[in-house]
Amino acid sequence: MINEKPFTRYKLDDEKRDIVITVKFNTDERVWLDSMKRIIEQDKDSTALKQLAFIGSKVLLNPETAIILKTVFDNKRKNKRLGIIEYEV
Repeated sequence: MINEKPFTRYKLDDEKRDIVITVKFNTDERVWLDSMKRIIEQDKDSTALKQLAFIGSKVLLNPETAIILKTVFDNKRKNKRLGIIEYEV
């Protein structure tokens, strides 16, 4: 490292590099993230986001969740076809 020149690339382009994702939060989203961090007992924002994404993927890929989502989307499609006003939650 002592022999390296500043601002010179020493890694090849095809070497694996980390991917960085920048995320902006509004005030409500920040409150939500802070409450989720307390629930999963994780203090770091980046680790909490990774863990929440992992948990969310497990929930979405769960066969029981797929049945629930299919039912809800089918109901929305049928309601739209029949002209039924959508429900506010």
